[in-house]
Amino acid sequence: MRLLLYLLVSWLSNAVVLAIVAWVFADVDKGTTGQLLTAAAVFGVLNTVLKPILRLVTLPLAVVSLGLAWYGVSMLMLWITDALVTGFDVHGGFMTYVWATLVIWAVNVVIDVFSALRR
Repeated sequence: MRLLLYLLVSWLSNAVVLAIVAWVFADVDKGTTGQLLTAAAVFGVLNTVLKPILRLVTLPLAVVSLGLAWYGVSMLMLWITDALVTGFDVHGGFMTYVWATLVIWAVNVVIDVFSALRR
């Protein structure tokens, strides 16, 4: 039961994060509520499964670039979500991905701080 609650909260927080990104950037279209929830689920699965593998593969490059390579991995997760989910679209190009990834990181930091304070 605890795992299901954790997955639900994680999914909803991803939905909130992606909705904030769509609200901040005119070049990001969240689509319908269903498409946003689908994008949140895909984004969560990608971040849980694929991102750790890519971070391991890019570890040497991350060491050389002082971690900048992992920012690229985070942008890739957003791009793959855009490619897989119809209706969730990032139109602005590379710089939109750069800034949207920064906003995703910032909102996740705020969520992490509030969840840590709740414990």
